[in-house]
Amino acid sequence: MSQFTEALIVTPLADGKSWIIYKDFFYDVGAEDSGDRIQVDLGFVTDFASVPRLLWWALPKWGVYGNASVIHDWLYWTQKRSRLQSDNIMLEAMTVLEVQPIIKKLIYLAIRSFGWWAWARNSWDREAGLNRVAKDHIIDHETKSNRPGILKRTMEQVIPNKVKSEKSIDESVIDKNGSDEQNLKKSVSKAIKNDKE
Repeated sequence: MSQFTEALIVTPLADGKSWIIYKDFFYDVGAEDSGDRIQVDLGFVTDFASVPRLLWWALPKWGVYGNASVIHDWLYWTQKRSRLQSDNIMLEAMTVLEVQPIIKKLIYLAIRSFGWWAWARNSWDREAGLNRVAKDHIIDHETKSNRPGILKRTMEQVIPNKVKSEKSIDESVIDKNGSDEQNLKKSVSKAIKNDKE
């Protein structure tokens, strides 16, 4: 049977939502010593189970399934396996942890139904240069996660970035004469300034 090979050692960050792994953490997929081992690196920042706050009374962020949630977070971050494989490993890990069948089914249904959003967010975070593995593993009481919330990251993907918009406008007026270009730049700058206010 599969197994976790090390104790999970974490410490909270000051944001109250994120935890940092203080020791490499391993999980053998399929069976112990199967050769298919997942290693969660020292310094990885996790939020455990990504359960909406409204449901914490029934499914808290941390529960019997906590270790499985960290493995799942890592798999979604690295994306070296498919989303389906990652979700099935979560299911397997919850079985190893003897999570109640009804809770296990609810969590699995939730990640299969809504996990695409977290999968996309991790991809967007990596494209934006975010690294969820802290380079400096020594933290103090003021250290917070630098990861933007899922709604903010989604909005950044859906709504065009003003800097990109301004740059594309600048590029599109290169062929115009100088006075038109200057007037257009002034108009764009004024619109952006008004939008900020």
